[in-house]
Amino acid sequence: MSITPLYTTHATATGGRDGRARTTDGSFEVTLATPKELGGNGAGNNPEQLFAAGYAACFIGAIKYAASQDKNLPRVPVDVSVTSTVGIGPRAEGGFGLTVALEVSLPGVERAGGEELIARAHQICPYSHATRGNIDVVLTLA
Repeated sequence: MSITPLYTTHATATGGRDGRARTTDGSFEVTLATPKELGGNGAGNNPEQLFAAGYAACFIGAIKYAASQDKNLPRVPVDVSVTSTVGIGPRAEGGFGLTVALEVSLPGVERAGGEELIARAHQICPYSHATRGNIDVVLTLA
């Protein structure tokens, strides 16, 4: 697989799950905290929340790109939304793993066209490429 990056970013985390993370350019900074469900105090954000937000935003971009490339696909409504649910827990094989579910809302779009749009987006989205074969991603049309 060959990729020519058109954009590259850098971020640094300190302190692990109970620390801080920020982009090198200073445009984004977050306090990190282990969720209460994993034994932490929950007084900050966690990597799973960041992953969920990034995947949801990226998937909307992939939906828009798919629609722009095929005039037979429905137009994307301005109020499109994706709710990403990311879970973390122990794997039967050892270590920890993630679960992902994406619920897509395409108000005013007929079901068949919406499902095709979501399927195409899943083949385009870089987060989908990164998870494919590693994390089962459940896609639903709201």
